[in-house]
Amino acid sequence: MATVTFDHATRLYPGGTRAAVDSLNLDISDGEFLVLVGPSGCGKSTSLRMLAGLEEVNDGHIFIGEKDVTDIPPKDRDIAMVFQNYALYPHMTVAENMGFALKIAGVNKDERAQRVQEAAKLLDLEPYLARKPKALSGGQRQRVAMGRAIVRQPQVFLMDEPLSNLDAKLRVQTRTQIASLQRRLGVTTVYVTHDQVEALTMGDRICVLKDGILQQVGTPRDLYERPQNVFVAGFIGSPAMNLFATDLVEGGVKFGEYTIPLTRDVIQSSSGKQVTIGVRPEDLEVGTTKGDGLPVTVDLVEELGADGYMYGHADINGRRTDIVARVDGRAHAEVNDLVYLHPQQNHTHVFDVESGKRLSAAVSA
Repeated sequence: MATVTFDHATRLYPGGTRAAVDSLNLDISDGEFLVLVGPSGCGKSTSLRMLAGLEEVNDGHIFIGEKDVTDIPPKDRDIAMVFQNYALYPHMTVAENMGFALKIAGVNKDERAQRVQEAAKLLDLEPYLARKPKALSGGQRQRVAMGRAIVRQPQVFLMDEPLSNLDAKLRVQTRTQIASLQRRLGVTTVYVTHDQVEALTMGDRICVLKDGILQQVGTPRDLYERPQNVFVAGFIGSPAMNLFATDLVEGGVKFGEYTIPLTRDVIQSSSGKQVTIGVRPEDLEVGTTKGDGLPVTVDLVEELGADGYMYGHADINGRRTDIVARVDGRAHAEVNDLVYLHPQQNHTHVFDVESGKRLSAAVSA
């Protein structure tokens, strides 16, 4: 097992004017499950490929344990990678696929068979060892790809969106299996996904990237409760956090006809007369009393059984602003109703309008 360190690691593609990964600094602990997440083009897969040795590092260094692997070929890095498309050999059986890397490495036949059998038992693949990949379901093929990585007993697992080809139900089931398996094996794992729900449910820590730049790294709870900027606030959470600019007033900030009190330090640290307010849908309370918060006209209600989501719009400083609030799935307002929303106590986030950086740790409502 090993730690992983990105030390100002940078990747600039030939002909590019902006680095795909820009001076990434990241320390990954021994045995940790770290998830790289962000929108398309943010540099997450490039970061993983740099660690694997599949992309050149133009500046900075990458370490696995104490060893600088920046210029070491992929085969000498003691890593195992699980790809998005599984990359199984169609003419080989499951057992042959899982043991092929060991065969190339010169591991004797008996040890290969033992390692394959142990991995197959771990992944419930024992009944399928004699089958070819075409006779397997998508989820089973994904487990074979995992098994091929496990038998190598590497220092680090690298996974590049391994669940993206599975249907929604199987994806939920398999991500639980992967997270559980990683904890049993205790192998340092770097996992790439664009799905922030996947990131929140699987990772010990999450690294959020945007345009090749690290935005924030922390536990799922850290990112959910203390996003360090507007981008992280809007990216983490589903549905996304409500974010809009509103005016500072004496002692606080306007939320419709309601004033959210802010500390003097927060008000003075703002770069202007407005701040960006953030409230998650689950942290909004819905009322019908005029003046009790922000007036919102209901556009749509999604009923999801016990819960529901109310989508509406409000007029904020002369601009139409869309708002989402979680509501009781059985008792809620109807389309075209006018409701009043206000945030629950200590669940409002405040960001600077210009820089997008967080201004407050907690705000009382």
